[in-house]
Amino acid sequence: MATTWTRRTFLTAAGALGATATPAAAAPGEQFPALRRRWRDLLLGTGFDPAAEPYATVLRRTGELARLHRARMSPAPGSLWPDAPFDPPAGITQSFARLFTMAQAHAQPGTGLTGDPALAADVLAGLDHLHDRVYHAGGTRYGNWWEWQIGSPRLLLDTLTLLHEPAGADRRARLLAAVDHFVPDDMLGPYTGTSTGANRVDLCRVVAVRGALGDAPDRLALARGALSPVFPQVTRGDGLYADGSFIQHTWVAYTGTYGCVLLDGLGRLFALLRGSDWEVTDPHRQLVHDSVERAFAPLVHNGLVMDTVSGRAVSRGVQSADPGAPPQSDHRRGHAVIAAVALLAEGATPAERTRWHSMIKGWAARDTTDPLLTDPQFGVADLARLAAIAAGPAPAAPEPVGHRLFPAMDRSVHRRPGWAATVAMASDRIAHYENGNGENPRGWHTGAGLLLWWGATFGGDQYGDAFWPTVDPYRLPGTTVSARPLADGEGGGWGAPKPAVRWVGGVTDGEYAAVGQHLKGLGSTLEARKSWFWAADAVVCLGAGITSRDGAEAWTVVDNRNLGAAGTPRLLVDGAPQDAHDGWARSFGRAHWAHLAGHGGYVFPGGAPLEALREPRTGSWRDINAAGSPAPLTRRYLTLWHPHGTDPDDAAYAHLLMPGATPRAVAARAAAADWLTVLANTRHCQAVHLPSLGLTAANFWSAGTAGPLTVTAPASVLVRHDGRTATVHLADPLRAGTTVELTWHHRVTDVTDRDPSVDVLGTGRSLRLRVAAGSACATHGCRVKTG
Repeated sequence: MATTWTRRTFLTAAGALGATATPAAAAPGEQFPALRRRWRDLLLGTGFDPAAEPYATVLRRTGELARLHRARMSPAPGSLWPDAPFDPPAGITQSFARLFTMAQAHAQPGTGLTGDPALAADVLAGLDHLHDRVYHAGGTRYGNWWEWQIGSPRLLLDTLTLLHEPAGADRRARLLAAVDHFVPDDMLGPYTGTSTGANRVDLCRVVAVRGALGDAPDRLALARGALSPVFPQVTRGDGLYADGSFIQHTWVAYTGTYGCVLLDGLGRLFALLRGSDWEVTDPHRQLVHDSVERAFAPLVHNGLVMDTVSGRAVSRGVQSADPGAPPQSDHRRGHAVIAAVALLAEGATPAERTRWHSMIKGWAARDTTDPLLTDPQFGVADLARLAAIAAGPAPAAPEPVGHRLFPAMDRSVHRRPGWAATVAMASDRIAHYENGNGENPRGWHTGAGLLLWWGATFGGDQYGDAFWPTVDPYRLPGTTVSARPLADGEGGGWGAPKPAVRWVGGVTDGEYAAVGQHLKGLGSTLEARKSWFWAADAVVCLGAGITSRDGAEAWTVVDNRNLGAAGTPRLLVDGAPQDAHDGWARSFGRAHWAHLAGHGGYVFPGGAPLEALREPRTGSWRDINAAGSPAPLTRRYLTLWHPHGTDPDDAAYAHLLMPGATPRAVAARAAAADWLTVLANTRHCQAVHLPSLGLTAANFWSAGTAGPLTVTAPASVLVRHDGRTATVHLADPLRAGTTVELTWHHRVTDVTDRDPSVDVLGTGRSLRLRVAAGSACATHGCRVKTG
């Protein structure tokens, strides 16, 4: 099916490069036709059989959608289609998107409309109408800037690419002049404002394609040069960070959507300009290639991209704005990332290409929830490229095992055999949530420790099956919140709601981790310290100092599982089966463990108060997105939470999450008093010792001692002790830029390896280190021999 290009869907069908001649093979004045052919191939694809599946179905649907648009087109002073008025300007972009679909149906084989001159005439008449009424040189911009400078011109130029000759020179000149008017040179000037990150790439794409269509070498040179600020890693604001984070809108973790736009856009521009006089040769472009495995792959799990890095896009499901627009989900967004990697791979080194193709094959093989090659957002170009990789020689790579910490965007990802989990936090650097353009007005508590996880037996569509429009927004899994009612858009839009806290982050050795968050609630007085200690088969979750004065209840959500439309999995609490009917609720004064069939289990060391509720929840995408479908959706939920009472004072909690565990394993863990020792759980320090892993980990909110560890300043510490050796790692989530002295009260005979930032102050009965921790929450470590 042809995809509608709007701000809400971001990506469309792309094309394989095929055998288009290298532009530089032609004389300078003849490079432009070659560039136009190159871009056409990128849009339409090459090397596929239009009569074979899945291409035949996609092409047929493109024709059907084009017929529908054509039949409904009704030019009027304020619209081209009655349901897409020009005010707001999203209707202009939507109109260009429909014309592009019609142009695809004309240009592609197998649509039933291929080469139809009357269809081409209707598309050109539509372009004329948009030009004459709203999108012309000298026109006045209103509403959302993105529609005028990225959304509409991108689609206009792509449509003009497909109908370049029928459009004629005069019409092309008028339309290109309109693009010049709304996307002036200064948009590609200083790397500030809205011309950063993914937006800058999109603007360069507009200017480059405009240059190719208009035989304008200055436009191509401008676009190529303006890409250079995108490549270097940043230390603040929008862009890619050294730790793999990607931020857009200054304060929002956005790898899954804006990051994908950046990756896809760069892949297309690299491909378009390759071999021409305007080839992108900036040596820093290698950082984009490096980001595939450093920034993007860690956040893709079995074909989906984790919702903790998709910002307000989680509110985009089934849209009501346009017939034929495929719904979004974590899997669909993940597929878009995968398609972008596949495109970028065509210009990668052979070694990179082999690794990336292996990742893609692995993701595709494991995504049984929403198979990659049946995704309706893809046109034949993406499908052809992905199908070739699926049939290629590269072996399918398994999901990796390990921990990735993204301190710059307050995110953490843990992977173990059979499961994966991620946590979202907020600080004075990263927003609680983003809302804007009528999207995601109730994402308030996303940054309050949202913990999402996927198991081997269930969870592939845990958050993609109408989760966001039906979940209780005050009970997002993992969060600690005040029940104080919040208004839609509470705190402001575009990432404005940020807590006044600094200590957010943690330390990792690449396999295990200690991660913590000083939490201040959005729109409430709630304050807490939260820690996650990521281990081999469990996540140890601690909370302390939970205090509020809102006159409202506060709670910590152990989990909130989406059971689907009809799911009734059995819940055990301390081995006793619980009722499975809707509306069941129960309070447990001292629960020790719980297990949800097909999902996993939870352990409450020493016993803890626990509330449980089964309920059906009904909502619609319109509730959380102004462009969403109003159709009601109902999903069943099981919610487990720790109650902290009204206006708690220094409340605490402790529990283990065991994804995919059996009831026997959960019961055994609850009975194993020696598996976990909680060394501290206060507002000053949270620390644990796991003897079976030789793991001691601590989040120090201030200087102090916990078990065998002492620090002179706030820090996260992780010690792994294995026989006669150990590793010691430290980071400063406060990012104070000072040194921290660490003492491990254990006999150490020698330091065999250390980072340059680590100075050894003493060994013997204790290990004493001085660490120049820096201001980026980087991990610093050493390896030692123990006595």
